Parts: sequence; structure tokens; C-alpha cells
Amino acid sequence: MDNNRIPFNKPYLSGKELYNISLAIHNGETAGNKMFTKRCHAFFEDKFLFKKCLLTTSCTDALEMSALLLEIGPGDEVIIPSFTFVSTANAFALRGAKIVFADSREIEPNIDHNEIEALITINTKAIVVVHYAGVACNMDPIIALAKKYNLFLVEDAAQAIDSYYKGLPLGSIGDFGTFSFHETKNIISGEGGLLVINKNNFIERAEIIWEKGTNRSAFFRGEIDKYNWVDIGSSFLPSEIIAAFLYAQLDNMASIQEKRKNIWQNYYDAFSELEAKEKVRLPIIPKYATNNAHMFYLVCTNFNERSALIEFLKELNIQVVFHYLSLHKSPYFLIKHDGRELVNADKFTNSLLRLPLFYELNNEMQNRVIDGILMFYENR
Repeated sequence: MDNNRIPFNKPYLSGKELYNISLAIHNGETAGNKMFTKRCHAFFEDKFLFKKCLLTTSCTDALEMSALLLEIGPGDEVIIPSFTFVSTANAFALRGAKIVFADSREIEPNIDHNEIEALITINTKAIVVVHYAGVACNMDPIIALAKKYNLFLVEDAAQAIDSYYKGLPLGSIGDFGTFSFHETKNIISGEGGLLVINKNNFIERAEIIWEKGTNRSAFFRGEIDKYNWVDIGSSFLPSEIIAAFLYAQLDNMASIQEKRKNIWQNYYDAFSELEAKEKVRLPIIPKYATNNAHMFYLVCTNFNERSALIEFLKELNIQVVFHYLSLHKSPYFLIKHDGRELVNADKFTNSLLRLPLFYELNNEMQNRVIDGILMFYENR
């Protein structure tokens, strides 16, 4: 890598990843659901009081497990924000559901809770919220709608580890929570994810689906004398190599989070004057939410300005990136969409710009990013 180049992301090794992996290999435990998998499960259940946790190979897998557990099928409708990654929708589309896209809020990329009720029909089975940038959606009105219409609620908390809504850990509020440990996240395992099951009645079946449709987990706990194929399922659990890597990161989560929050705050302070002059908009952290510093973004005035800023910073050897393209306008879904304009999702598609934010982004590097952006807007 060019030593002068500032990348958008750089995966961080916290110290014991390779040691843990070598220990798993030395112990002869490389397949899943062994010592490090159990340690990871215990970490999440103890720290965040999640009812039941299952590591997965990705957040995508965790979402697909939630769709299986909810028995989503043809004829069901699922309400999902348009401004999200394709996995959020794909998990339910794979089961034959009709995806109904909702707009973002005007002030932030999260789902507009005021729009959801008008989208509910007799066929609606679930609402999926995405806590964008690790910042909580406004959950109280969404919970109220789920109860009023007897709907399931899934939290796509891919970006939201160690973030909270009114003191409740994100991922603990809906029927299910799903997390990502992709290399771009705060806590990583290269690829990897987690399904959080918050209702007792789903736990036994979740383990079965997780273990390829067998009751193998119960067998290993000595609860049965043999295991069998008892339901549908797939190979959702990750190898012990992934779990060993992840556990090293979890051991250092406090220091990782502290460093990321300092970087996030430096950006916010540096660009506050630009926002005061209405040249950009900065991330909003509502009073009911916390900030886990997953991402720092600017909202530019329009698409052309953002494109110009990307090229300007590229010339300075700084990589910045846009984010999601509205799913309701995607090539796959466009002919399926009901024609509603989702103006805020499109606005963030065209204007949102993500800045470099990773553990080893030092002050000199961050100042280069800040100075480059301030220089771009100096005469605009």
C-alpha cells in the first residue's frame, strides 16, 4: 500500500488474534461451536444481556436465519428501509416475501417511523429497521406499531455494536437482532455475524436451523442420545478460526471504541463551522441514541458537489466513499416497486459521503483529511 495514501478503511489487529487462532488449531478445534464460539456467545450475553446469541458467518446469514425463523413466505410483506445494504431485503426476498420499501427521515438516513403505518396491510408480517451508522432508529413508535398490528420486528444492527436506545442495547429490542463483523466494522473477524434471539419461543428452533436443520447442539449438551434431521436449516455457524479472531477483538472492545469515538469527535468539531455556514450537514445523534463511532459522514449539497469532492480528495491521495444506492431504484427491484417517490433515501444516495475512520488513523492522517475538505469548501 502507498504509505502516503489514506485509505477509507484499514482492518485493525488488536493483539491476540493470531495467538487465539493458533490455540484453536493446537487444541484440534477448527470447526465451529467449540471453545471460542462459546466464549463469544458468553461475552455478548453477559455484557449486553442478550437472551440467546448464535455466531454466524455474516450478518447476511443472521438475517436469513431470522426470515426462516419467522416462516416468511410468498404472500407475506416485509417493510424495510430503501437506504440500506441489499442483504437487509434479500434475506426476506429469498423466502418469497414482497418487499415494501420505506423512506429515510429528512434529517438522518434511518427509517422514517412516521411513514410505516401507511405501508402496513393485512399481508404485512414484519418490520425490519436498520440502525444506520450505529445510531438508533426511533424505536418507541415502531414498537407500538408492531404491537398494534401483531407484527414481528427485526433489528438490522450490522453497524450498531455497543450502541444503545434509551439505555437498551441495540439488537435487544426486536424479536431478533443481527450484527456484522465484516472488516469494515468496529469489531471484526474478516467476515462474520451474530444472530440475537430475544424471545424464548424461537431459541430451540434457532439452534436447529443454525446446525443444518439438526438437533446437534442438544446432542453435544447431552440432552439427547443421538441427533437427527428435524427441520430445515443450513450451515450458518462460522469456523472456530473466525470465532478465535473475533474473541481477541472483543477482549479489546473498550479501547477500540474509545479510539474511534475520539476520531469521530475530532471530525465533528472540525466541520461544525462548515455546517453552520450550511455548506454540509453533519451526522445527528438524537437524545434517545448513543454514538458508537461506526462511521463519520458528511451530507453534501448535491450529487455533483459530492463527486467533485471525491475527485478533489483523490488527488490528495485520500480515499472517501459514498454509500448505499436506494434499493427501490435498483435494477432488480425497479419493476417491482409501487412507484412511490422516496425522496430522502434518494437524497442520501446522491449526497452522503463517508470519511476514513479506523483505529490506526493517527492525528496527522486525520488532519490531512480535515484540511483537504476545508480547502475544497474554502471558495465555494
